[in-house]
Amino acid sequence: MEINLTFERPEAGPEAGPLMVGWFLAQDKGAVLYDPPERVQIRPPNKAHAKSASRCPAVIQLESRYFMVKCPFDLHIGFQRDDKGKAVLVNRAGAASPIRSSKLNEVLTLVSEAEWRFPDRPTVQLHLPYYFIADEMVYLSQLSAFAHYRPDPLPGTIFGGRFPISIWPRPLMWAFEWHEPQKDLILRRGEPLFYVQFEGMDPSRPVQLVEAERTAEVQAYLDSLSGVVNYVNQTFSLFKAAEAIRPKKLLVVKDRG
Repeated sequence: MEINLTFERPEAGPEAGPLMVGWFLAQDKGAVLYDPPERVQIRPPNKAHAKSASRCPAVIQLESRYFMVKCPFDLHIGFQRDDKGKAVLVNRAGAASPIRSSKLNEVLTLVSEAEWRFPDRPTVQLHLPYYFIADEMVYLSQLSAFAHYRPDPLPGTIFGGRFPISIWPRPLMWAFEWHEPQKDLILRRGEPLFYVQFEGMDPSRPVQLVEAERTAEVQAYLDSLSGVVNYVNQTFSLFKAAEAIRPKKLLVVKDRG
């Protein structure tokens, strides 16, 4: 599908400077829980040797193009079936859980069994408030945190995804396919949850990620896109319609002064 975008561009020209990407949270409530996305930088102690991996231009280039979103919660979750055979999540932390059991289902949900890709692999979704926007054609790819080592590997894989944030901004969630449901799912606050990568028309341009204002225009546009996944099977088919109602400018850098 060809998409022709005519957004406002910097006065220096459409290909000048870094690729600007904005991020913001869907709401201010509980915002302190959610750390800003940060660029992936894994720097080992050994920087002295000229051939050290920490000084390799290819390694530095790769890391500079990924941004990390950290886990906001401590979770210890098990999977089981109740006496009627229904799939359910179990809060293994019990009374010691930082999240009240009554609030757990607000952040973590078990996808309906009919929607699992495989009958023996439950799918769970961790709901997050992160949005990313841009004023030129930019695709976001969501990936697992492949460069960070976990001493206790996750018992499954994450659902990645790729979509254009310039016309289809949506809240990111962490979707997990539980390959070994007999093993508990353990997530720790502050650990890398996933990476995001941004692609523009020119792959040589660096990416500058900035905190953006959730303006009235942005909110109105998000509202027009909200919930459509419940009514159509292929949301990508709505890109042209979304482009037609998109404001000229979405990205307004947040003033922290």
